Amino acid sequence: MRFLAVSIAALASAATLVLAADKVDVVVTRAIECDRKTQKGDKIFVHYRGTLQDGGKQFDASYDRGQPLSFVVGRGSVIKGWDENLLDMCIGEKRTLTIPPEFGYGNRNVGPIPAGSTLIFETELMGIDGVEAPKVQESASSVTDKATEGVKGKIAEAYEAVKTALADTDGDGQEHNEL
Repeated sequence: MRFLAVSIAALASAATLVLAADKVDVVVTRAIECDRKTQKGDKIFVHYRGTLQDGGKQFDASYDRGQPLSFVVGRGSVIKGWDENLLDMCIGEKRTLTIPPEFGYGNRNVGPIPAGSTLIFETELMGIDGVEAPKVQESASSVTDKATEGVKGKIAEAYEAVKTALADTDGDGQEHNEL
């Protein structure tokens, strides 16, 4: 009986591992706050870059064409990994999706994508048909970058002022090499 309980526990653990591998991993790389998120039946506009997990080779990118892909989400017109994981997004939000074969192209070769491939998509929601894009607040890193540049400029100005003051030792406005 004890062997049976241990065997069942081992099988349950193995099943949990299989289930964990059979899902799409979603990482939000740019979070946006909004009132209206994507819903089933929305026509959405998505920029993306698709690479193979094995080797990182890019197989497609809407960015290269300068035109986002448009489709109705939740209707089966794209791979399941997109249909289920581009829901509840705000315009401007970015997500990286790691899509196992079961949610991608499965055991089919599709163009440059070998059968059984795990796909990585960097996605950016550009729009939802009929929904006005919200004004996006600047991210903290963007504000920090601007502040850093401003401080660098002030430091450079102060350095030049000190350098001039030290070089002009007698106040006549001309540089002296007495330092």
